[in-house]
Amino acid sequence: MGIFQPERMDKEPSPLPPIHRGVTSRNLKSACFLLEALNGLATTYFFYYIYFYTEEVFKFREMQNLLLAALLGAVYAFGCFFSGRFAQNFGYFTSIRCGVALMAISILACSQVQSLWLTIVLVMAACVGMCLTWPAMEAVVSEGEPPARLQGLVGFYNTVWAAVAGFAYFTGGAMIQKWGLHSMFYVPAAIFIIELILATWLEKEVLRQPPSTEHVALPLLHPIKESYKSPVAPATFLKLAWLANPMAYLAINTIISSVPALARRFNYSPMVAGFVCSIWLFTRAGAFIALWLWPGWHYRFRFLAASYIVMTVSFGAMFLVPHPWALVLFQILLGPALGLIYFSSLFYSMDVGQTKGEHGGIHEAAIGIGNTLGPGVAAAALEFFPGRPGSGPWAVCLLLTPGLIALYWMRYKEPKPPA
Repeated sequence: MGIFQPERMDKEPSPLPPIHRGVTSRNLKSACFLLEALNGLATTYFFYYIYFYTEEVFKFREMQNLLLAALLGAVYAFGCFFSGRFAQNFGYFTSIRCGVALMAISILACSQVQSLWLTIVLVMAACVGMCLTWPAMEAVVSEGEPPARLQGLVGFYNTVWAAVAGFAYFTGGAMIQKWGLHSMFYVPAAIFIIELILATWLEKEVLRQPPSTEHVALPLLHPIKESYKSPVAPATFLKLAWLANPMAYLAINTIISSVPALARRFNYSPMVAGFVCSIWLFTRAGAFIALWLWPGWHYRFRFLAASYIVMTVSFGAMFLVPHPWALVLFQILLGPALGLIYFSSLFYSMDVGQTKGEHGGIHEAAIGIGNTLGPGVAAAALEFFPGRPGSGPWAVCLLLTPGLIALYWMRYKEPKPPA
């Protein structure tokens, strides 16, 4: 049997226009990761806790929060698809600066309004701003990097945003409880202002760099030699990951928008809910570290399929087993499964092809599709089966099942390469 190897661009990279120039300075590369950390911290504080705000101020219940989550998921899907192209055409840092400024303005405005519909419009505007940041940041980190370094860079990138997201969700409930509900606006807005200043400075410094094909080594970002072989073309793995990742976020966004309902079920305060329901974020961050240091999972279908199965079972058990121990145990299992699925999507997006910004946009748009479908289906189930509290999670699990079937079909429908 012949063996497909991922198509690599091992030859010297072609010169990039200034707006897409790779970051070759160690200090500037470190600043890029600091920029990412600030973005992850602020967006988690706001977008993960907005559902507590709507419940407290506008008396939303689970269905209304699920519908809001589905709406924001749709905005994110469309926004990221086009923002990836925007970043590719106008520059990565231009996209980041526009997105951060839009988020800061929208969130500050949101803190001053009392109207439900105006609040929703402003939250949607902030979501558009977020769309402009993530695809561009992914491209900044990976642009112009040789394949041997890409695994390490993407791994470190994933670890950074996952760690700060876990920290933000863990501390966000305590922040709201101690500083008041409006702290979920002011704290992220302050972080965004710092991020905007850093992004402006960083863009100027990157453009001052002389064009270079030499890449400095960051601590813990040593080149990793790969020894894998796969009977499946790398482009097929990219499609598999682009299918699995939105299904993962289908579960994630349902969890996030349902945490206030879980808190009511177990009589948790926002602070305790933040502590308990952030477990999967920390185990996902731990999985990112392991996957970053061990590249043996690359282009191996069984790891992706096993993660998908564990994700589906863990998600269902979190909601359908009415005991706090189940909520904790299955979050521990859920995090690593989500980690491998996300890492697969981002790594293959950056590894296959040259248009980093556009591929990053597709990767994030796929996340938005999942963010829409999960809460939307759960809300529909609650509407049609109002007397069944577990109807939402059951509906999401049923929606995840065809995704697993599709994964296997896509994996085995490809013709075998000639011997």
